[in-house]
Amino acid sequence: MNNKDIIKSKVNDLVPYLVEAIKEIVSYRSVLDETASSYPFGKEIDECLKSTLNICNSLGFRTYYDKDGYYGYAEVGEGPELIGILGHLDVVPEGDLSAWSHPPYRLTIEDNKLYGRGTQDDKGPTLSCIYAIKALLNSGVKLNKRIRVILGTDEENLWRGITRYKSNGEEIPSMGITPDSKFFCINSEKGLLQAKLTCKNTSDMLLTAGNAFNSVPDKAMYACSHKELPSMKEILDNLTFKYDIKDNNIYVLGKGVHSASSADGINAISRLAIALNKLGYTSNSIRFIAEVIGENVALSNLLPDCEDISGKLTVNVGKIDITKDTETICLDIRIPVTADKDQIIDVIKAKGEEYGLSYEEYDWLAPSYVPEDHFLIKTLKEVYEAETGLEAIPEASGGATYARAIDNCVAFGMVFPDSAKTEHQPDEYITMDDLVKSTEIYALTLYKLVK
Repeated sequence: MNNKDIIKSKVNDLVPYLVEAIKEIVSYRSVLDETASSYPFGKEIDECLKSTLNICNSLGFRTYYDKDGYYGYAEVGEGPELIGILGHLDVVPEGDLSAWSHPPYRLTIEDNKLYGRGTQDDKGPTLSCIYAIKALLNSGVKLNKRIRVILGTDEENLWRGITRYKSNGEEIPSMGITPDSKFFCINSEKGLLQAKLTCKNTSDMLLTAGNAFNSVPDKAMYACSHKELPSMKEILDNLTFKYDIKDNNIYVLGKGVHSASSADGINAISRLAIALNKLGYTSNSIRFIAEVIGENVALSNLLPDCEDISGKLTVNVGKIDITKDTETICLDIRIPVTADKDQIIDVIKAKGEEYGLSYEEYDWLAPSYVPEDHFLIKTLKEVYEAETGLEAIPEASGGATYARAIDNCVAFGMVFPDSAKTEHQPDEYITMDDLVKSTEIYALTLYKLVK
């Protein structure tokens, strides 16, 4: 057999072990928890990181655990040049458990699908790359460059793990991939702005909904009084918004997706705000969401024609929290690569002030771009086209992956063009066929990159 056939054979030999590794790592509820003082992002994230490093160590990698628990990495190969694989082990919250037909933190294999939180984003893909590297080692391939799998722990929030990796002076790869998107590859990523709009609560409203900045909420609950309930039902019916009623609680229903694709979702918070605004509530936050954002995710009433080769600007109301003292809206805004961030902020800030809302920047990730004629893109293209028979055309995305953490890095897989995108959703899954094919593609790509 030639090297290509040998590598693919070794990948298939490792599939049962890869599945067991996914089972182990999915079992950790690695959701951000900043209440545990001994761990920067929570005990479960720390245990998940250590467990992943233990798996890597057992496979023959040289491993490193940051003494403060912000990140870890696993490395193989020799030589002065370093190729990077950037993955993350934290996940978004599971949300409403009743929406899951399989336990989010216990891997379930059914109908050729592997169900569990993180199977697609990003535990499954990260482990796929790790076992792809192991297949190279088992094939006896000489690695003329080093490959380092950098394990992040705070990707779904503020990127403090990968930021600490860089600030600690760790070696930066000359190029790399992150298996945290879709095939073929994403070579252009929009800027990611996360911001809060806040004010004092001068109304009698209390409301909490949404799980994360970067998730379009699929459900938003409001506790109606007996007097309000008939009017609320009538308003929702007239708007043709879907909802459920339990006791006096109205559950406005949406469609949850990652906020990078917010135009494909239905924001339950926005729909609830529209209905509550029609009901006559004077909450500044409710009025702003209903009257300024509504269901116009492109925010074209404020920022017309904000679009370029990377697509349109999009905004997502990820969370709302109205307590007896304060009101807070959490916005996730994906900004086209050539747009002026400061101008966009000025417009949003000014409009917020009209509603008595103060603007506060929560996080900012600058856009990224790797040209199509770069050696990395050309190598990925060669392998992908040979293994799938599909044309490999780089794309732009509103997604924010670790690709923008270093130069010459792109998002590469592992969702195929005809596969379901289930990240951040109930019953997240990957198919067994996609898992195996992706691992083969990663192994063959890395083989070409380190020759």
